[in-house]
Amino acid sequence: MYNAKVKNYQKEALKTRVAGADRYEIIQMLMAGAIEKMVLAKVAIEKKNLEAKSEHISKASAIFEALRGCLDFSAGGEVTENLYALYSYMIDRLLDATLKNDPAIIDEVAKLLKEIKSAWDEIPVDIRNQTFSENSAHAS
Repeated sequence: MYNAKVKNYQKEALKTRVAGADRYEIIQMLMAGAIEKMVLAKVAIEKKNLEAKSEHISKASAIFEALRGCLDFSAGGEVTENLYALYSYMIDRLLDATLKNDPAIIDEVAKLLKEIKSAWDEIPVDIRNQTFSENSAHAS
């Protein structure tokens, strides 16, 4: 009962964060969520809980699919193409981790994503706002 209430509170708190977030913050949340799911998948592999492993890897893969789907090829150029290829590689590697029950593969993918997230987190707020304004103007 208590655990269900905590989960419900966490879900509502996340909805509130997402509702007030800009695109950069949402991508930060997606990346953090993928890292969390990979940690949970690794723990599940170590505990030989294959059902939980599959669930967490599936969710992490879905987040990578969402991140890949957010890429703007018209604005991002080569960086966008490289990110698309990297997200695709990470999805493939998570499939390998699922098939081989290999936590080292999950570590590899998590390390790659942490590097991307670290760069993303370093984007100054004024640059984010400028980019958002420019993209909004082009969309109009």
